[in-house]
Amino acid sequence: MMTKYDYPSVGETLWRSTLENGLRLSVITKPGYTRCFAMFAANYGGADRRFRLGGEYIDTPAGVAHFLEHKMFDMPEGDNAMTLLASNGAQPNAFTSSGMTAYYFESTEGFYENLETLLRFVSTPYFTPESVQKERGIIGQEIRMCEDNPDYVVYDELMRCLYAHNPIRDSVAGTVESIAEITPETLYSCHKIFYNPSNMCLCVAGDVDPQRVENAARRILPAEAGEVPGRDYGAAEDALPVRPRFRRAMEVSAPQFILGAKLDAEKSGGALLRQKLVGSLALNYLFSQSSPFYNRLYQQGLLNTDFSAGMDHCAGTLTVMAGGESREPERVFAEALAELDAAVKNGLDAALFSRALKASYGSRIRALSSFAGLCSSMAEAEFGGYNCLDSFSVMESVTAAETLEFIKSQLRPERFAMSVIDPVGRGEGA
Repeated sequence: MMTKYDYPSVGETLWRSTLENGLRLSVITKPGYTRCFAMFAANYGGADRRFRLGGEYIDTPAGVAHFLEHKMFDMPEGDNAMTLLASNGAQPNAFTSSGMTAYYFESTEGFYENLETLLRFVSTPYFTPESVQKERGIIGQEIRMCEDNPDYVVYDELMRCLYAHNPIRDSVAGTVESIAEITPETLYSCHKIFYNPSNMCLCVAGDVDPQRVENAARRILPAEAGEVPGRDYGAAEDALPVRPRFRRAMEVSAPQFILGAKLDAEKSGGALLRQKLVGSLALNYLFSQSSPFYNRLYQQGLLNTDFSAGMDHCAGTLTVMAGGESREPERVFAEALAELDAAVKNGLDAALFSRALKASYGSRIRALSSFAGLCSSMAEAEFGGYNCLDSFSVMESVTAAETLEFIKSQLRPERFAMSVIDPVGRGEGA
């Protein structure tokens, strides 16, 4: 049976349960809404290449999680799940990140039929040598396109600047060489290991019956719990980046940059949730588009409206990043470090902190209307060991002193690196 959690301060109700097979289930009911959203996610991403199962370590090629996502829409009956869902009024899709693979759909009709299709195709692998070979060519083209895409390159190279060992530094899709090693047997094996219900969660938002959602999961998914693999992300990371800079010239109209730092991540639970909220608040205070830093550099022509800052928790890492376009990335980098130094020396301005706190709280309230974002947040919370709607009560307790301590201890200047893509003819080279 599902347990009900009411959040009257934000007008939300959450239903949660963990089934006998280990599946974690979260449903946020939205009475009166016509659209519904469902996400079936595996705690398995591009960084999960080495793991321990049954006391033994197993190594897999880079790109298996992403390859598996591409192939899961094929069904044994010869149907394609994406076509089947679309024909029943759903808008389906999927994604693979460094830490998660998720399959989802949105629909205004036929929700329960579409939910059963989602559960069935994700839990039923079907691969042939011919289909795997064909997909290898498609993914190879995708990899080559990403290698020529400045948005991907600037991010991937920042990760390589920051991390020495963690596989988060490598592309989720792998390389043309690594995916050549992937066979149907590789995909079947990794599906059995990572797509077992004990390593998955089902998250739903909409005007739905939570018990009916749970009943569908019980009826369609395997009844037995599976062993959850232990992840091995390599040797512990040093606090300092591997290298402070990356620069490359590509076909861009203006320099693109991302600066970032790797932090000391909490492992899970309430401590992780609080760290993420405090960190996000610190970034909002320092670098949001309402901050003195942004407005000063915008007026100087050093930043435009593309600039943003955020955090990413994945594969045992916590990374802060800020970036966009600038004609002088090095000046932006120097100004950002100066802003951190000023906060440490002078403390946080009470009025600015109050404004940042209200803005952060307000943005989370607005995010409750995005069912896709809400289900993603629920999935991250399930895999992180906390409740995503607890964010609001936790945020109310965050103080300026706690935020300042985060800046002092985590956002230290020596931890930062920067990746830059220059226009051809201007760059300094890699």
